[in-house]
Amino acid sequence: LPTEFVTEIAKHNSKSLISWTEARAKDDFSIFRDDLAKSIELARMKADYLGYDELRYDALLDLYESGLSVSRLDPLFEGLRNNVAPLIKAVNEKGARPDMSWVEENTWEQGGQESLSQKVSESIGFDFEAGRRDASTHPFCGGPNPDDVRWTTRYSDIDPFGSLYGSMHETGHGTYEQGRPRNLDFQPAGSANGLGIHESQSRLWENQIGRSLEFCEWSLPLWKEHFPENMSNVSAEQLWRSVNLVEPSLIRVEADEATYNIHIMIRYEIEKMMISGELEVDDLPDKWDDMYEEYLGVRAPSRSLGILQDIHWSMGAIGYFPTYTLGNLYSAQLLAAARSDLPNHDEQVRDGDFGPLLEWMRVHVHQRGSILKPAELIEEATGSPPSPDAFVDYLVDKIGRLYGMGE
Repeated sequence: LPTEFVTEIAKHNSKSLISWTEARAKDDFSIFRDDLAKSIELARMKADYLGYDELRYDALLDLYESGLSVSRLDPLFEGLRNNVAPLIKAVNEKGARPDMSWVEENTWEQGGQESLSQKVSESIGFDFEAGRRDASTHPFCGGPNPDDVRWTTRYSDIDPFGSLYGSMHETGHGTYEQGRPRNLDFQPAGSANGLGIHESQSRLWENQIGRSLEFCEWSLPLWKEHFPENMSNVSAEQLWRSVNLVEPSLIRVEADEATYNIHIMIRYEIEKMMISGELEVDDLPDKWDDMYEEYLGVRAPSRSLGILQDIHWSMGAIGYFPTYTLGNLYSAQLLAAARSDLPNHDEQVRDGDFGPLLEWMRVHVHQRGSILKPAELIEEATGSPPSPDAFVDYLVDKIGRLYGMGE
């Protein structure tokens, strides 16, 4: 990319971030409209500079995951759209919402949440001799090398799940960073392998493990230790049902495991149309709302709950969103492969013995660094190329048990 162009992007992103913040606060898309149009124009120019074989959008996708393209993503999203959207609709029509009163009618002290998060992160295998936990407005993980990895979470006295599952998510990122191959320090091949692979590690611990019945059985005594009054009459099964609430919502970052990928699919489809020129900037807000209504049955009452909710486009990060869904798909595929090598996996999770699963990820993912492209790494680790099948199977099975969908 030419130096002048990189300078222009940097200046524009700083300006755009401010206009987005104001537009979101005032619920007025027009404040951000011109800067978003400019961001789309710059993204197209960036793609042209970088080059691509088929679609301009491919060049942007490749920035966040090497080798990623529309031709690879379309079949993955089609598999989700065809299998998961009807599942969500069936759950909604059944109307069997779990009892959330024990969560919603209590206050959850931050001290208890901090202790619970710390204990769970330690148990998973995060090395606090080489890292630390802190609080922040939005959870994140970072650090210069495997000897210094820092992650954060956030706390709410009305929602204890946000801090715990935020902590497990960032612990997944953190254990990946701590497990990178030390013989490749300071070399590109020793770095983490793309955002999709990184997200697979965070989603693995947050959802695949953290929202399993076995994990809830193990963690229930910890919950009771730190919140004795709130948890006095709560069973492991109640906890499991509550942390797996399936309910369409407007906000991506608060979405449940089943609906989350639909949020990403909507953004992906819109980005494709933005970059190709099929969708004009002025039509974006309504298109967003229409797609939410079509796929999730909800419609934003305001722009800040719709098109203005995410920060990504204001920072020029077009092509980033699909990596979130890749992480979900990869995590299910990796866990399915790990299970075949770990026949006692469920019992180990129930006992809080997370070492065997972490070691499997160390060998098959963490220590492989960026030696292979992400799709090649998944195929090497699991024996199959990336596919939505394992995730769909996992979700169908779990929702079937939670909501009696097979009955």
